[in-house]
Amino acid sequence: MEKPSTVKTILEPAKEIKVCRETDVVVVGGGPGGVASAICAARNGANVVLIERYGHLGGMASGGLVNIIPNLSEINGKQRIAGLCQEIIDRLDARGAADFPREEDWGTTNIKVVGRYSKANLGRFYIRKDLNISQERVLYTALVDPEVLKDELNTMVTEAGVKLYLHSWGVQPIMDGKTVKGVIFESKSGRQAVLAKILIDSTGDGDLLIPAGVECSTDISPNLRISHLAFAFWMANVDHQKTDRFKEAQPQKYAELIQELTNMGGFTGHFRGLLKDQEHMVWFHPHISSPDQADVEELTRVDVSGRKRALMTYNFFKKNIPGFEKCYISQTAPQLGTTGGRRIIGEYVMTKEDLTADKVFNDTIAIFPDNDNGEISTKHPSVNVPYRVLVPHSVEGLMVACRAFSSDDKINTNFNLIPHCLCFGQAAGTAAAIALKTGVTPRKVNIKELQKMLVKQGAFLPENILANL
Repeated sequence: MEKPSTVKTILEPAKEIKVCRETDVVVVGGGPGGVASAICAARNGANVVLIERYGHLGGMASGGLVNIIPNLSEINGKQRIAGLCQEIIDRLDARGAADFPREEDWGTTNIKVVGRYSKANLGRFYIRKDLNISQERVLYTALVDPEVLKDELNTMVTEAGVKLYLHSWGVQPIMDGKTVKGVIFESKSGRQAVLAKILIDSTGDGDLLIPAGVECSTDISPNLRISHLAFAFWMANVDHQKTDRFKEAQPQKYAELIQELTNMGGFTGHFRGLLKDQEHMVWFHPHISSPDQADVEELTRVDVSGRKRALMTYNFFKKNIPGFEKCYISQTAPQLGTTGGRRIIGEYVMTKEDLTADKVFNDTIAIFPDNDNGEISTKHPSVNVPYRVLVPHSVEGLMVACRAFSSDDKINTNFNLIPHCLCFGQAAGTAAAIALKTGVTPRKVNIKELQKMLVKQGAFLPENILANL
């Protein structure tokens, strides 16, 4: 016999909600997938509203200080991710706010180029060992300035004609049976509604999926990257040359100090800033294991403990490590880094078997380089992604364009980063515009038309797909 619930509840009174806008597409979440969705839908003729809970766009790429856009090429240097992702990098590069290897160095084994990223401790993002030749190669990966990124995304969204609501939290989809009709959001202006023909959930955590009745998966193995939260922070005014001299002269002493900090619970792993005029910067991106990244108590715990550990780390480095005597914490991430969460059960569920299947789906909308699985990556350097992973199987008028794409945890941990979400957003926004023009639901979008438009926007698709467009 079940015990009666001890949780108290109240009945929230019904009330009328002001409709502040009627539109074609409403995108909730202004991270990489959300801005890509909004921009591409608007550029292709849709009337678009974008709702973002913070006062900036970019999500993890800006507010989370995860300013690394990795795995844009296969290990041999062949670029696979382009389109809107490449446009953003190009626009930031024109403003002196991006850093990446020269195109002729993508895939290089040149020791000097490899050494630049090894010395900055950025090897996990830039360097892979090619098992075919037993040498390290350089990937096409980019670094971006998060502050300039925020401004550039504002510009791109505005140029596209998107209506933007910052400081606004999308809280409830408006449903007519199993069909989405808009979203309710809350802000300092109160509780308001946006009516829309298509809703794109780009919250990352799939905040609108459960109330919309979407079937989801939340299984995450605790040994995967996506089982962690991250408290990122930057330290400035570091003399790296002085630190290098100390490490070379006293490697044992340095190792003992790092072990001491580890035992204290501090953060030891860090990257050196490679952006223009940021050569004295250090980036810390510590990951903290969490059983539930959508639990407000967990989020609070990690934020409180992460901040304390960050200050402990700063004080230790400043006191004990030569080169850090005059350092200071220049910023901590305004939003906690979330890496995984609920995922839709879509028209197709990508699984770890897709890493080795070499499938070319008829509805492929992106090619993702696979550089992180050793021998598997050597034999199968890329994975095709079908449009169906963005569409839940039981709800109409809704798509996702974030890490909530239809996948198991193994695939998700490989392909839920910034460039991948930009690809999801580019496909979802473009598909939404096509659906509106042709009077169909997102589920029934003409795939060849979608693929043609993606190629026109600079996306890379498989050769046999291109041959049939």
